[in-house]
Parts: sequence; C-alpha cells; structure tokens
Amino acid sequence: MKIAFISAAQSSHTVKWVNALCRKGHTVRLYSLPSHENRLGNIDPNVEIVYLGRGGFSGYFLNAGELRRDLKSFAPDVVNAHYASGYGTLARLSRAHPLVLSVWGSDVYDFPGKSPFHKMLVAQNIQAADVLASTSQVMAEQVRRVFHYAKEIAVTPFGVDCSLFAPHPQEHGEFCVGTVKALEDKYGMEYLIRAFAQFSREMPDLGPRSLVIYGKGSKRDELQGLIDSLGLSGCASLCGAVPNTQVPEIINGIDVFCLPSILDSESFGVSAVEAMACGVPVIASDVDGFTETVEDGVTGYVVPRKDASAAAEKLKLLARDPALREKMGRAGRERVLRLYDFQKNVEQMEEVYRKAVALCQNGR
Repeated sequence: MKIAFISAAQSSHTVKWVNALCRKGHTVRLYSLPSHENRLGNIDPNVEIVYLGRGGFSGYFLNAGELRRDLKSFAPDVVNAHYASGYGTLARLSRAHPLVLSVWGSDVYDFPGKSPFHKMLVAQNIQAADVLASTSQVMAEQVRRVFHYAKEIAVTPFGVDCSLFAPHPQEHGEFCVGTVKALEDKYGMEYLIRAFAQFSREMPDLGPRSLVIYGKGSKRDELQGLIDSLGLSGCASLCGAVPNTQVPEIINGIDVFCLPSILDSESFGVSAVEAMACGVPVIASDVDGFTETVEDGVTGYVVPRKDASAAAEKLKLLARDPALREKMGRAGRERVLRLYDFQKNVEQMEEVYRKAVALCQNGR
C-alpha cells in the first residue's frame, strides 16, 4: 500500500510505526511539522519525510492547503493521522481520505478539558475520520464516554519487539527497583521514591538494595532533594536519559519495574509491556493504561495512584520471594507474546487500513 502518515517525526512512536510499515514493503510518506523534526536519524531511509512549511500550533491550521496538494500528488491508498488534537486537525482540514485517526492519550484525556473549544476541535476531528483507532480498550471507552462516539473503534496495541525486549537476567548482587520514565509530575516519581524509602525502613535486614530512575525532566532537582531528605543518597540514583536502544539492557538489570503514574492519559502502558517482555514483574498505579496491560496478581501488581505505602507493601512481597518474581516474570512474557507482540500489532493496523479503504470505496 501507499500510506501517508501524518505525525510528529521526532516521536519514538512515529518512528516505530513508519519503520515497521516500510519494512513490510509499504510505500510510506511521513508528513510532519518542521518544529517536530527528527534529529536522531533513526527513520528508515526508505521512508520519505515531508516537513510542511509552518511550525508551531498554527501549523496545524496553516499547513492544510500544502498538505492537501501534496497528498493529491502522492495519491496514497490510506492516510493515518496520529494524535486527535493537532495532527488530527491538520488531517481534517486537508480533507484527507480514507483517513484513519489514531488517538494517543492526552489528546482525548487532557486536551478536551482545557475549554469547550478544545473539546469541539477534537470532536470534529474524530467525526471526520473514516476509522478511529486506539491503542487500548480503556482509551476507546474514554472516547465513547467523552465524545458520545457510537461507531466501532479499532484497538491497535502499541506493542514491543519481543526479540529486543526479551529476558536476559543480569547478576547484580542486590535487590534492584527501577524505572525508565520522564521526571515530570504526571509520572509520579515522588511516590516511587517514598515507597522505596518506606520499604527500606521496614526491611532493614534485606541486604543490599538500590533504586534506579532513568529519564530526564523538569523535576530532577526536586526529586534529588527528596532522595537526599529521605536519606537515600547512597542507594537511590537519578541516572539521566538513555537511548531507547539501551532500555532492554537496563530493564534486565532490574528486579521489579515500577510505574507510579498519576494521570489516566497514561493510556496504554508501553513501559509496562517492555518490562513484562523482559520477564520482569511490574508494580504499576491504577491509571487506565496499566489496568489493561498489567494483570494484577499475575504479571505484577496494580496499586492505587499516589499511594506510596501500597507500593511499598508490594515491594516487600516481591523482595522476600524470588520465586514469585520469577513466576510473575514468566507470566508477563507470555502475556506480551500473546497480546503485545509488535509484529502482530502491525498486522492489526494493516487490517484497519484495509477496512478504511473498503469503507471509502463503499461510500463510508
């Protein structure tokens, strides 16, 4: 197929989708705002990238004519816009069809709540799509609830490469708790640090233990201050950002992977899927995405958001019982292979594209 992809070129999610589709033999042209330029050079050279003329928020409106003309020249079989607010607006104004609109999270959880205008904008974009796609069932339900959307929503999970994210346990001589997330309020790192501090106080005889948090963000200094104030400087570390290519190795060096996010816009939970694919049990908060990806009591535990004590209790259970960690790790790997193998997810997306084409051919 000839696929027009309308999305931020700098996004790791965009990169993953266009590369996978290209390598399956499709002709892919990626349209992006210049302010979302891919500077890592990690997009397959066979993917053609078109940076539209205007950047910034206004670009979602002012680039519509240019995009419409280029789409007419390219003549794609299907158009896939990612993110129902900005790029969804651009796709709608360009009158692109057949149009698959993929919702991502904050575009349907946070953006519509900013004002009646923001909600109306997303509603118009959703209605303009021939097929709506969501990475999770819970986010599909959010769309139905907020926008009273009655048509079918295709669920296309954003899984992982199970050959890269695979179990390779490392000997490290200590009980290691960790995560890979941005240091921003929505990801709740404060609660992980507090949970680790309580866990450490209540299990003084455990032996060596460590907390490693990989990622960068505006809360770094504040979180470092919390680590220092709780007396964790010798065992808790903010390790900075790492390339995506190093994430599987990092996860395999962790005994329990923790995800304390506090907002439901964490609508799929790919970080949890990555950890489970590596055979590592997960403790995650009860935001929408994790309640769907993490099977509570089987592949890890789901705890109330902002509840450091609940997370500490689950850390104690897993620290005491290596066999339980191993059992949950195996169950997590099996769950990912069954539901979240990205190669299978790409095939699901291809089927969605074929459906959109058929709908347009039959007059929607």
